[in-house]
Amino acid sequence: MARILCIDDEPNLVELKRSILERAGHEVTVATSAHDAFDLIANQTFDAIVTDWRLGDDTGRAVVQSAKSRSNAPVVVVSGYVNEAYLAAEPLADLYLEKPVNPEELVTVVNELVKAYRSNAKS
Repeated sequence: MARILCIDDEPNLVELKRSILERAGHEVTVATSAHDAFDLIANQTFDAIVTDWRLGDDTGRAVVQSAKSRSNAPVVVVSGYVNEAYLAAEPLADLYLEKPVNPEELVTVVNELVKAYRSNAKS
């Protein structure tokens, strides 16, 4: 089990991702705005972060920056704007997935990134 922060400004989509990740055995905290995500990143520890790129009150880039400045936890961008996200300035997310994301692919990616993160944290 991993602690995952999932961010999307579309409530139905963030709840869908939460459900997918919880069924895979993870503990999921959700945020529906970049502002809420910043507070959570500053005050809690997560094993991975899954974020949309275009958020109503800010961008996924700001979320990636906040996450990368506070920890080495992997960040996955799930967006309909993957090309825009990938071409944005540093820091880069660990992986980019195009919406709509295949649930099995999301779980596999998160599991593998968390496994690598925990392995690196031990060394």
